[in-house]
Amino acid sequence: MDDPFDAGAGSILRQPKAVWATAGASVVAFMGIGLVDPILPSIAKGLDATAGQVSLLFTSYFLITAVAMLLTGFVSSRVGGRKTLLLGLAFVVVFAGLAGTSDTVGQLVGFRAGWGLGNALFVSTALAVIVGAAAGGSAAAILLYESALGLGMACGPLLGAVLGNISWRYPFFGTATLMAVGFLCITAFLKEQPRPARKTSILDPIRALGHGGLASAAVSAFFYNYTFFTVLAFTPFVLNMTPYRSGAVFFAWGVLLAVFSVLVAPRMQQRFGSLKVLGGSLVLLAVDVLVLGYGGHTAAVVCTILSGAFIGVNNTVYTELALGVSDAPRPVASAGYNFVRWFAAAAAPYFAPKIEEWSNIRIPFVVAAATAVLGAVVVLVRRNALTHDTEVLQSKHAAEDSVTVFAN
Repeated sequence: MDDPFDAGAGSILRQPKAVWATAGASVVAFMGIGLVDPILPSIAKGLDATAGQVSLLFTSYFLITAVAMLLTGFVSSRVGGRKTLLLGLAFVVVFAGLAGTSDTVGQLVGFRAGWGLGNALFVSTALAVIVGAAAGGSAAAILLYESALGLGMACGPLLGAVLGNISWRYPFFGTATLMAVGFLCITAFLKEQPRPARKTSILDPIRALGHGGLASAAVSAFFYNYTFFTVLAFTPFVLNMTPYRSGAVFFAWGVLLAVFSVLVAPRMQQRFGSLKVLGGSLVLLAVDVLVLGYGGHTAAVVCTILSGAFIGVNNTVYTELALGVSDAPRPVASAGYNFVRWFAAAAAPYFAPKIEEWSNIRIPFVVAAATAVLGAVVVLVRRNALTHDTEVLQSKHAAEDSVTVFAN
């Protein structure tokens, strides 16, 4: 297959400044997800909170993110993609800054919810903007978006560790500062994108889920995301390491995520097909999580890092399925898909500590392994729906990309 980083016309490296500005801000937005990982124990100690209470930082963030997905298309189709991105960035700057001033865990959880609203407005719109403005069509755009995701996931824990070693408050102030820089870059380099011919209603993403293929992808991703965020939100308490050590573990995890999402996944898809790759990766992730839960400390560290490879592959395949399996406009399909899957990201950080309280520290990983297998089962059972008319839809989207690139 063609190298996505080749310097040719279809390369993800040859992009307009607007795309790079949006991708750069996306890196910081994704940094905010894993930023708190290495400092969760420090936050718990600083605010005299339990692991379950601190895990609500993820729950409030992703619960609001999930619900806000229904609003993103509604807002962007009325005010435009550029203003929606700036609105989302402004929310993140304000609430990330406020999070650093929190005196109680309740305040911090509340401010993270506001942060989640801003992140939803930004992240979902950023994908649509990158697809619309990128050179090389949707394939290059998705790889660029996944690159931003991987880089952000890798650097977030590292930034959290470096700043969190000084104080648990500093990573929040650091994120607010970086997002303010992103705000300025978007203002300077991104022109207003063409608005859709028809305004999107709040219910359009729900209606889009009436398509069997998109619904199947969303349900499978729901189970997968429960596994993903059990690793992300619960593992730091299991590792029980200093912020620097925990940050190093999740930095290595994020590097694998980025490499496998951008370089490995496309090659595996070409050779074996998307559904076989996705199903196999989910099963391997389940095995990895089981070993993480039942092995010793060294095994837990190794399996945490290794899970980044499977998560990177899954992220890329799921994103392509969500955007290409139905005939819904990409922003609408993405919103419906994310609406379903982010609920699992909210559930896992809440239930994992609860399950540990009810049983022992290994059982949350047993549940996470089971949800990964359930995701693979959905892919297997619904494989016809996930491949129905894919080639026709890809041709349709390719034509849309050509028109969009020409228009820009």
